[in-house]
Amino acid sequence: MNRQIILTAAIYGALAVITGAFGAHALKNKLEPAQLEVWHTAVQYQFYHVLALLFLSTLNPLNNNLLAWSYYLFSFGIVLFSGSLYLLSARQVLGWPWLRFLGPITPLGGLFFIAGWVTLGLGVLKKP
Repeated sequence: MNRQIILTAAIYGALAVITGAFGAHALKNKLEPAQLEVWHTAVQYQFYHVLALLFLSTLNPLNNNLLAWSYYLFSFGIVLFSGSLYLLSARQVLGWPWLRFLGPITPLGGLFFIAGWVTLGLGVLKKP
């Protein structure tokens, strides 16, 4: 599983660099400052949780269900939280105003992040 966690972190890390650069260069003149700030927040939280995944890979979640849950919660949290923020901030550029429905998805992703951190802490406490 450690290999899977590192691979997931590598993919999400590369995507964070790509989306960060895309926001800073291609979207700089297309988005309002508030929308750029939302984009930047998505990139930041994606990077934070990539680092969390890399840290998690050092703890051997194969022997600990709580640590394995942390992996899934962080991974899905990135998709839900950062993914929804990327789409919400770029919805006008995309011409998809209907993406407003994603608003409630962002806090759900945040809850996944919180649950990931809680299960990480509990998993470390449980570790012999």
